[in-house]
Formats: sequence, C-alpha cells, structure tokens
Amino acid sequence: MKIITAPSRGGFAREGALALFVFSKEPVSAGLLDAHSADMTAWLMEEPSFKGKKGKISRLPLLNGGFSAAYLVGLGEREKNGKESVLHENIRSRSAELLRRCRADGVSKITVVLPDAPSFGTSCAVAEGAELGAYAFSKYKSIPEEERLPEPAELLLLDGVDEGVSRGKMFACSQNWAKDIANEPGNQITPVSMADMAVQWGKDFGFKVSVWDEERLLQEGMEGIYSVGMGSAHPPRLIHMAYRPSSPVRKIAFVGKGITFDSGGLNVKTGDSMRTMKGDKSGASNVFAVLRGAAKMNIPCELHGIVPVAENMPGGKSFRPDDILRLRNGKTVEIENTDAEGRLLLADALCFACEQKPDAIIDMATLTGACAVALGQNMAGLFTPDDEFADAFADASARRGERFWRLPMDDDRIAESMKSPVADLVNCGSRYGGAIFAAQFLKEFVSDGIPWIHLDIAGVDMQKDEYSVYSKGATGFGVRSCLEYLLSISK
Repeated sequence: MKIITAPSRGGFAREGALALFVFSKEPVSAGLLDAHSADMTAWLMEEPSFKGKKGKISRLPLLNGGFSAAYLVGLGEREKNGKESVLHENIRSRSAELLRRCRADGVSKITVVLPDAPSFGTSCAVAEGAELGAYAFSKYKSIPEEERLPEPAELLLLDGVDEGVSRGKMFACSQNWAKDIANEPGNQITPVSMADMAVQWGKDFGFKVSVWDEERLLQEGMEGIYSVGMGSAHPPRLIHMAYRPSSPVRKIAFVGKGITFDSGGLNVKTGDSMRTMKGDKSGASNVFAVLRGAAKMNIPCELHGIVPVAENMPGGKSFRPDDILRLRNGKTVEIENTDAEGRLLLADALCFACEQKPDAIIDMATLTGACAVALGQNMAGLFTPDDEFADAFADASARRGERFWRLPMDDDRIAESMKSPVADLVNCGSRYGGAIFAAQFLKEFVSDGIPWIHLDIAGVDMQKDEYSVYSKGATGFGVRSCLEYLLSISK
C-alpha cells in the first residue's frame, strides 16, 4: 500500500474516505468538511455508542462531493494517552483497525487527520499500523469477481513527517514478510525450499548465504538438527545468512527455530494440537524478515541469521524416545519426548552462532506450550541471565508495542531435573516450569561471556481473531522489536 504525506493546506485530492482521529470530550477537527458535514460529525461525536471511546470507529456518508465518507476513530481520553509509548501504540492499533474497516467497506483511498500535528513518532505509528492492518494472506483463496471489493491502495497522512512514515512502513513490511513465510502450509514450504528462499533473498538483498545439507550436518556434529529432520521425506537444513555492511558498529546473531511442520514425531500430537503447526517455523520466519529489513534499512550492524530447518514427522528414520544424541558442543542428550524437538535444533544452532563470535545472540522460537499457558496470547516470554541486555531489549519492544515478560531461568531444582542417568542432559522434564526448563536447557549451549536472549513466542505466533495490528493467522511477533533494538544500538 502506498503511504504518503501532504500539507493540510495543499492541493491534495479530496477523494475516498476522510479519517478523523479524535480524543473523547474534544471537538472534531472538521476543517476539511462543509458546514453540514461538520455539524453531522459533531452530532456523531456525541452519540452514546461512540463519544470518541478508545477503539470505536463510526462512519458518516458524505453526499456533497469530494470525500465519500468520514470515519471518526476514537482514541479515548487524552489524559490516558500522556505517555508517548501509550499514545503511539493507540494510534498504531487504531490505524490497523481503520484499514480493516476500510477494506470491508471497499475504500481504496484514505486521508488521515490526527488531533495534533503529527510528529516523527505518530507518523511512524500511523504508517506502521496501516500497513499491518492492510495485510491479508489470501494467496490461495478464490474470490468470485462479483464479490471483489477495492483494496486499500493509498493512505495520505496530512502534515505527516516523511521520515516517520518511511520508518513505520518498513517496520510493518518486515513483519508482514515474516507472516507470509509462516502462513505458508507445510506442503508448500519445506526445509529445502526454505533454504532455496534464503539463497534467493541473499542475492536480492545483499547478504551471503550458505546451506548445510543432511550429510554436512552429520559431519559437523549437529545430530540435533539431523535427527529431528530425518523422519521426514524432506531432509533438514542449516541456513546461515550473513549481512556485512561496511564499518559495522556491532555484530549480532539471530537464531530462529524452523520446524516447517510439527507432527510431534513418534510422540505424535493429537489432531487439534497439530493444527497451526505450520507456524512452528515462526522463529525462522522472523529471522529471515529481520535480515531483509535490516538490509533494506541500511542498519550498520553485522548480522548473522542462523536458521535450523526440519520437518518433525513419524517415519522409519525418525528419532525415538530413549535415543541419545551428541550435539555440536559435544554434550549428549537423552530423548524423553520427540515433541520437544525445537530445543534440539536450537542447541546446535546456538553453538554455531557462538562460533561467529558475536557481541550478542537473540533466538526466537515457538518453543513451549507452557509459556503460552503462563502468559496467554498477547505476550511472549523473555529469558536471559543478562540484566542490561534484558532492559535494552524491553525498552525497544515497548517502543514498538510488542509485549515481552521476563521470566526466571535460575531454578536449581529445574536444573537438577535436566540431568540424565545415561547422558549429560535430558530434552524435557515435568510439565511444571516447562518454559524455564527449555530456557535453561538452551543456556547449556551458549558460550560464557556472550550476552544472549531467548524469546519464547509460543502463544503469540498465530491468532484466531483480528485485534490491534494483528490479522488472523501468523503474526510475525518480535520482528519489529528486533529491528528497533538494532536501531537503538546503532546510534
């Protein structure tokens, strides 16, 4: 979607819909309307069902030429929007909801007026929300010609800041790229095709890509990735993407879990639990999007995107409960449950990430149902032993409106339960504290002295309903926070 700015006193075309963002108990800025339409919007503002309440959108048809309709978009009470991050998230969410409403109404052009002169931050929020709200994964859906409506094609922000609009659009496009990958079903994206995509993206966006096949994985001591993937007809891969700008200020490694479909392996999931398991590659999808977004934004950090990719299926070559695997750093792991496979991929990949000698590592994974039970579907888990790193990432995620909650990873009794009588570690334990167990397991594969964050995005990776900036399906949750963090350390 095209998102542009224009001065409110300029000669912009008055067509499509006019969207007026309003605070409750404040007059509507109706300078672009004729006297009758202005009176009608003032009347609509006082309607008990609207009154500028947060999240409410009301539509008023306009009959005197120019704009075809006016949308009043409620922001709630001004005093509750005093904190900058709160205001930006409110505008971001309302912009996304406005775009979904306009799509349903067949509106192709929207002119937006904010209650106050747009700043860099509010311009960024409008563009970010609008681009995210305009997203729909309809690649495989047939729509009869008579049911097709015009799609939102252009948004004009009056008096907006061009740099803020550009930044917001890039944040949103990056997240949408992650959604596109995660939404693809397992019969369309396999480990091999995902590796092919990485190679093509490297050519298109300027980063180097190397791929290890199943034989190389075994040679390199990556029995975790190898074993998880060998039950499938589609063999596993390790993808390494390296973005190296001139004079980088930092080196950061991103690691993403890439299970293109998770049946649970021999510990097969139930039917209901298997639905949405195409989204078990969301961490990998996010890493792809972060690398592409960073390259497009010319972020001056050297980035390593390390993506272990496999399909976890039952078959004659599947790994089994009681198997003992030796991972890249030499530690052995007894398999308790083949459905705790993601941590095996990540363990090998984290070892490889450490070998790149980065200044910091961030991994993203739909790792545990326990994290979803603990935090719900609107917040992801953050684990790290590094307080400074945790605070810096939390500040960045707050600016983008993505909620992470730091959970502990220093439980001695859980650490004791990780020990196996026949190997160095066991791959899962009790259902209690499962997310903490997984984080502490991963820590065993991170070298001392390297700051590391583990983001457990299970629960937020897929949504059944639209809300805020999220459409149905994959969310790309975490992409904007990672890009914001990279920008914050590049100053």
